[in-house]
Amino acid sequence: MASAPFKAQLTDLLNSMFAMDFLDEQFKELQMLEEASGPGFLTEVVTLFCGDAERIISQLDALLNEPAVDFGKVDANVHQLKGSSSSVGAKRVALVCIKFRNVCQENDKEGCIAALHEIRHEFDELRKKFQTMLQLEQQIQDLDSK
Repeated sequence: MASAPFKAQLTDLLNSMFAMDFLDEQFKELQMLEEASGPGFLTEVVTLFCGDAERIISQLDALLNEPAVDFGKVDANVHQLKGSSSSVGAKRVALVCIKFRNVCQENDKEGCIAALHEIRHEFDELRKKFQTMLQLEQQIQDLDSK
């Protein structure tokens, strides 16, 4: 089977993502749903999550650059990002969101800016891994359909 090396790479990638706490059990639930729903489900979920996360991070950046920060809006956006992250099993992003909400509730602008940088870093790392995962899945699907 021509796709076997790609499947091994995908398995190794996913195992490392779990071992490094990028992902948690919720992601495994999504993988099982994909098996039931057919190919493309996980790709759609991951793509939607990445788009939403990018939008929320941009909104947070704009909110924190205002002269008078509306910590209620910041907190609402962080809460939304935490929910999205938790629903796809993005464990490290969700954990940083918890820290972000704590400093936000203290109306700590500098703490919020630091937390935003940490979220951006964790999300960028996760997005790179998701992109690699989706590329491998596409290669596997292309080879298996021949």
